[in-house]
Amino acid sequence: MSAQVKRKKKSGSRNFVLYTAIVVLIIVLLVIINQTQKKSEGQNKELASAPSTQSQPVMGDANAKVSIVEFGDYMCPSCKYWGETVWPQLQKDYIDTGKATFAYVNVDFHKQPSVNGALASEAVFKSYPDQFWAFHKALYDEQPTSEHDEVWLTEDKAVEVAKATIPDLDETAFRTIMKSDEMKEQYLLDKSLYEKFNVNQTPTIMINETQIANPFDYAAIKAAIEANLE
Repeated sequence: MSAQVKRKKKSGSRNFVLYTAIVVLIIVLLVIINQTQKKSEGQNKELASAPSTQSQPVMGDANAKVSIVEFGDYMCPSCKYWGETVWPQLQKDYIDTGKATFAYVNVDFHKQPSVNGALASEAVFKSYPDQFWAFHKALYDEQPTSEHDEVWLTEDKAVEVAKATIPDLDETAFRTIMKSDEMKEQYLLDKSLYEKFNVNQTPTIMINETQIANPFDYAAIKAAIEANLE
């Protein structure tokens, strides 16, 4: 074998080792980046300030040290599920005991149907504030479970739920209020609030200045509340 051939083989071997090392390094880096992202996604986010609950429906003792805010969408199946699974325990442990308040902010990720729900809820809150939470639950109860993308939340459906929830509701007046500039302003206030806090999924739960990474992790929610009660 000539010296030139030997040199070519050695050079080829070195290049192969080098390329292999580079590929391995890239794979390792991708794994590290992926794991770091997953770890970051699983961590609560500390906020510069707590979301304002002024002009929002609020349940609980106004003097409570902890403010819990849900950013939700009446068209969102996960919000409905959260309300059926996490909320009852949260209400029992912290709202009914006077340790925390709970506020709801409308999100419109499903466009006009979400806006219909938001305007109806704002109208109920303005005209029948004592009936707001009953309407809130009833509207989520109406959400279909079989077709998540079904456009069910029309203006008529919102009015139908309001009439069923509020016996003395004046339908004509209620529809007028829903379409008023005042209700649009309240809806836009909610929109500005979720945009300010970069809410990109529903439900999003914030506890004072902490945004919970997983809204279905009740242990994490409880830990954040307890930390603020100390």
